[in-house]
Amino acid sequence: MRTRVSLYGDTTEPAASSFDLAVALSGGLDSSVLLDLAHAYVAQHGGRLLAFHVHHGLSPNADQWLAHCRAQCVALGIPFDVRHVQINQQKRTGIEEAARNLRYAALGSMCREHGVDLLLTAHHQDDQAETVLLQLLRGSGVAGLSGMDRANRAPDLLGDHDLWMARPLLDVSRVDLEAWTRKKKITHVHDESNSDPRYARNALRHQVMPAIAQAFPGFQQRFVRTAQHAQSAQRLLVELATQDLQACLDGDCLDVRRLRGFSQDRIDNLLRYWFGVRGVRMPSTAWLNEMRSQLFGAKDDAQLCVTHADCEIHRYRHRVFLTQRVDPENLLQGPQLFCWNGESSLAFPAFGGILHIEPAEQGMDGEWLRRQSLRLALRSGGEMLKPAWNRPTRNLKAHYQSCDIPPWERMRLPLVFSESQLLYAAGIGMDCHAWAEEAGEHLQFRWAFVP
Repeated sequence: MRTRVSLYGDTTEPAASSFDLAVALSGGLDSSVLLDLAHAYVAQHGGRLLAFHVHHGLSPNADQWLAHCRAQCVALGIPFDVRHVQINQQKRTGIEEAARNLRYAALGSMCREHGVDLLLTAHHQDDQAETVLLQLLRGSGVAGLSGMDRANRAPDLLGDHDLWMARPLLDVSRVDLEAWTRKKKITHVHDESNSDPRYARNALRHQVMPAIAQAFPGFQQRFVRTAQHAQSAQRLLVELATQDLQACLDGDCLDVRRLRGFSQDRIDNLLRYWFGVRGVRMPSTAWLNEMRSQLFGAKDDAQLCVTHADCEIHRYRHRVFLTQRVDPENLLQGPQLFCWNGESSLAFPAFGGILHIEPAEQGMDGEWLRRQSLRLALRSGGEMLKPAWNRPTRNLKAHYQSCDIPPWERMRLPLVFSESQLLYAAGIGMDCHAWAEEAGEHLQFRWAFVP
């Protein structure tokens, strides 16, 4: 059989252009073929090619792999860079994911350092088939069955929103890659961990996939086609979710009353998309069902809170809020004394934010403020505040309610005192009793949480 391997698989190659790209080079068969193809492509079309290697140190052969990759690049005249990473996690079940995260973070770092916007990885047709089968066995939905994209941005992995990652060999089989190494006499290394059946993907590769191949020859192509169908369906789901999110957004929140007009499947699709947009890991189906049940089953005046590993979901006054998880220990933070010496802002890490001191038409006298012994503290109860001379003095709870501040936020909003006098309440504003009557430098406080 005649082997045809292209940098662009079976697709039509783009018009010639000059650009910079990098190959993620492990030294294995797949990435060695990719390096050879990329080198030939750049030689024909121009541009700059680099190779990046990540040294995990997990194998006793890691130093030999690094030396092989370096020599391979020297022979081809390709600039080479390497990052050494150390995996601290000792549990066997977590090493694979930890190594993957560190590897991509290191690759992203090298791309930024060398000014490369396109990273090529050597995932091929068999990898895509394994991914689809693995996601199917995990009970994944359409997004999981979509497998790997030909090209995408992955800022969570690579640490950069502008960096593209492409997989030009997704249409090429492992058999064809092996034939290409024989034809071009490409040497490569072997990672012994790829034969360890304790890893789920290796168990599929060496035990399950061969059995499927006997009964269904060429199944890999059909799995890839299934992934393409799932990708098309996923794009439609994202398009629908984008429209639904715009229809239900109320600021950064979701309006429960608008959500009620959707079907259950449409609500779940919208919630998953919302979580993804906000950078929250996708929840399980059971968790999503329970959250939806609580959101729509609770009474209108209920102060609902559903916890997630990455966040908290609250419902307040017909709105759904997605907030950072709050460590209960932070709510026990004691008062912190400080003085103001003319700074424009003061950081209070224990309270999770920054106190800004800004010029204002009405506010505290600057010289007076410099002489005060100030205190930042959380609310203890009974505090009163008068926001303006023509407005009544009320307790903070009443002010929070009128300012539409949700209850869970009130617990962490700090107050600024001078001795026993309340000067400022975050989320509400200044107390007018602290305003200077004379002309001069007038200042006000403003609190901002650090994300």
